[in-house]
Amino acid sequence: MDVRADPTRQLVRLRGRSYVAFVFAPVVPIIGWLEEIDATLAGSPGFFVGKPIVLDLSAVELSRPAIAHLVSNLEQRNIRILGIEGVAEDQLTASMPPLLTGGRACVITRTEPQEKPEPKPKTASLLLDSPVRSGQSVIFTEGDVTVLGSVGSGAEIVAGGSIHIYGTLRGRAMAGVNGNSAARIYCQKIEAELLAIDGYYQTAEQIDASLRNRPAQAWLQGETMKITPLN
Repeated sequence: MDVRADPTRQLVRLRGRSYVAFVFAPVVPIIGWLEEIDATLAGSPGFFVGKPIVLDLSAVELSRPAIAHLVSNLEQRNIRILGIEGVAEDQLTASMPPLLTGGRACVITRTEPQEKPEPKPKTASLLLDSPVRSGQSVIFTEGDVTVLGSVGSGAEIVAGGSIHIYGTLRGRAMAGVNGNSAARIYCQKIEAELLAIDGYYQTAEQIDASLRNRPAQAWLQGETMKITPLN
């Protein structure tokens, strides 16, 4: 008797997972916009390595070859594009990153005060009681991040609210990533590679040398980042 066992079916297990993606929105002239990217990379060469990047082309009109050339230029800078949005599907080829739709920006909305003020919800926060070492990335978009130690060179903190560092900040700190322009960055000793609040940033070369190795805070005044001593 020929007995054949049916092969065991392996079920495909699907899991949902979300990531925070950086959105690049080029403006004309493209060469000037790329120079701004180069200025950022000069102060922090590995800033975008391994990060999910979406290219939003809704503000520019580029031909198919121009889009391919722009993607190639970004890849030469070790910036890999996860997907492209803001264009028609026929403007992309099979060799380009895929067309993305349905992306939503995380923006804090403002509402008019009511006659009966409701209790304010507790602000979410993340407390780290150990140093953030080189190469580590902490992303917490729900609120503030507090680090009781230091943040090493090559490490990064990404927060939806403010960032408080009770040690030396040698890496990168990005606060207010959900559109919170009131967010601030505090540290006991500033040696940062990059500081950013609500998309506005300063690299190590732009930070006043007189602030180095001192307690400092960073905040936004309009569209200008201010970095002042923390007294």
